[in-house]
Amino acid sequence: MTIENEIKQQVFKNPYHKLAVNLMFTHSWFMSYIKMVFKKESITPNQYNILRILRGSSPKPLSTLQIRERMMDKMSDTSRLVDRLVIKKLVTKKVSKADNRLVDVEITENGLKVLKKLDDIEDKIASMFKNLSVEEALHLSNLLDKLHTNKASSANASNV
Repeated sequence: MTIENEIKQQVFKNPYHKLAVNLMFTHSWFMSYIKMVFKKESITPNQYNILRILRGSSPKPLSTLQIRERMMDKMSDTSRLVDRLVIKKLVTKKVSKADNRLVDVEITENGLKVLKKLDDIEDKIASMFKNLSVEEALHLSNLLDKLHTNKASSANASNV
C-alpha cells in the first residue's frame, strides 16, 4: 500500500516531503512490531541493543560511555537503561578498576539466555521485508546509509 493510501493524503509539497513522511510512517510501523517482539522478554529495543553490545564485547566489560557511543539511539539515557537491566539481573555493574569515575557493565548468564531466546529475532525482522528482493533490500540499505552519512543536515536540525 502506498503512503498516500496509508495516511489518506494525496498531495505532498515535494518528493522530499513525501520521503520524510514515509520515513516517519515506516519508522512507526517498524518500531511497533519490534516492541511487540521484545515485550515477550520484558525488555525494550534499547535494552536489547545494550545486551547485544555487551555480548559482543564479552568477556571485556564496557563503561556506560562506551555503550552509549555504540548505541543506535544516541539520545537514550544509558545509565537508566543499564540500571533497569541490573534490576532484571541481565547485567552487572561495578566501579571501574582503571578509572573510579566510570562504571563497568557486563552481561550476565541470564542476559545471555535472554539473547539466546531472541536469536531468531533477525528472522522475524527479516520477514517484515519479504516483499523486497535481496537486490532491493541492499539498494534501500545503501540509500539509507547515504541519507544518514550527511551529518551536516543532522547538525542543522536545531535551526528548523
